[in-house]
Amino acid sequence: MSEQLARTRTIAAAPDQIFAVLVDPAQHQYTEPTNWVRDACDVEPITEVGQIFGMHMFHQNHPEGHYRIDNKVIAFDPCRTVAWQPGQIQDGVWGSGGWWWRYDLAPGDGCTEVTLTYDWTDVSAPVRENFGGFPAVPPEFLDESLEALERHVTG
Repeated sequence: MSEQLARTRTIAAAPDQIFAVLVDPAQHQYTEPTNWVRDACDVEPITEVGQIFGMHMFHQNHPEGHYRIDNKVIAFDPCRTVAWQPGQIQDGVWGSGGWWWRYDLAPGDGCTEVTLTYDWTDVSAPVRENFGGFPAVPPEFLDESLEALERHVTG
């Protein structure tokens, strides 16, 4: 059974403008509403499936507050789709918690329909317990994230 949330927003910008933000880790802090995403550890743009890009993060419920996440790109279709699975590299090996984020862009007449999907289907029982349950964010978080993306792209 799939466990996911998805939200869609129409943004008055071309797909390439929006995609440029989504594939630039240095701009990811502008795509979410809570100041959870801080800044990029790796500033190279996302260019392919399998690429890993690190981000500095902060969450008040994280044991250390500040932490690093290593996202692995799991889908990449220029100006159409980009998705990544958060994880961490330990002893040189990347491991995932089992959830992923995906953006799908559909061009319109002077605008782009952007769908943000958050999926936690593959999160193990121990990880679910450690995080206090899933989904880790409410549906409104996705709406607010798309609104933040729109403000950044069109602002």
